[in-house]
Amino acid sequence: MKIIVAPDSFKSSMSAISAANAIERGIKKAGDFYNTNYDVIKVPMADGGEGTVDAVINSIGGRKIYTEVLDPLGRKINSFFGILGKETAIIEMAASSGLHLLSDKEKNPMETTTYGTGQLIKRALDEGCKHIIIGLGGSATNDGGVGMAQALGIKFLDNEGREIGFGGQNLKHIKSIDISGLDKRIDDVKITVASDVKNPLCGPQGASAVYGPQKGATPEMIKILDDNLKHLTEIIKKDLKKDIRNIPGAGAAGGLGAALIAFLDANIRSGIEIIMELSNFEQQVENCDVVITGEGSTDYQTMFGKVPYGVGQVAKKYNKPLICISGSLKEGYESLYDEGVTALFSISPGPISLKDSIERGDELLERVSENVMRIFFLRGDV
Repeated sequence: MKIIVAPDSFKSSMSAISAANAIERGIKKAGDFYNTNYDVIKVPMADGGEGTVDAVINSIGGRKIYTEVLDPLGRKINSFFGILGKETAIIEMAASSGLHLLSDKEKNPMETTTYGTGQLIKRALDEGCKHIIIGLGGSATNDGGVGMAQALGIKFLDNEGREIGFGGQNLKHIKSIDISGLDKRIDDVKITVASDVKNPLCGPQGASAVYGPQKGATPEMIKILDDNLKHLTEIIKKDLKKDIRNIPGAGAAGGLGAALIAFLDANIRSGIEIIMELSNFEQQVENCDVVITGEGSTDYQTMFGKVPYGVGQVAKKYNKPLICISGSLKEGYESLYDEGVTALFSISPGPISLKDSIERGDELLERVSENVMRIFFLRGDV
């Protein structure tokens, strides 16, 4: 009589933890009605974006470290990362360099920097961490990860031997890279990137062209930013003897993926796979009766490594029924039927505005969860 509840966050409405709690309340109402015995195991999920640290700590335990860093525009803010066990840190770059930290008027990838993410990495080193997991979702930046590298001691020098300024607009001024000042503690640390982005750094499928517009880039900016990232790859190839331009995932977070590979020898892995591994998710599913997941919007893009897809792969492996309850179901969601998802539901009770759906998200999710579980409890499937 074991039910696994493993949702992602519902963007702008609920964190993964809040969503799991709403689903649990719905299950309880159905269980109380039928006087059914059951156990709910909540395993909040994430794929490397905003909310990843909270989801992991809530699932497996750990603690948060709070520290002051620079935001995407170089302003001081309070940020955080997680410590798991004694020597593993989990960082979501969105906590320091994320789009949600800026107003619509402030979004400008020509100026934004990943410097704050580098500061979080440095603070994790201060804590003695030997393995650092970095989630790359929700970026406001397009600086090729140069800001992150600057915070760790790497110098990007112009023709006059001066360090370049922040932002994607300044990459064109780089003439040489001096890595002699890189924090030596990095040599003893394993860096794992949690990201499902497969885009290369440059070109029509690159960081600037695909993700630049949502960060405030105009068509003119996109051309400049892409050219500047190409220039960065040329300097890296010249000075570090590494060719990163076409590596899948290098374009994640405005090129932060490329920098983590080039400067910190990072390994890129699927975000949802990392989270499931940390939470021992597969073993829990093997011993359960039904799984419930969900996200803000489910469509064809969910197939590219988002939470319901990842959960579906595990449910499929162990032949467990999987229910996906999302804020909305859009074009292509049916493809998940072949990927381990038994049935999909929207929380919308009928015609409803996006604003109402967001504001009432937990109530609506609870209601649909109750209805779904009434069917299971009535049939005696769990």
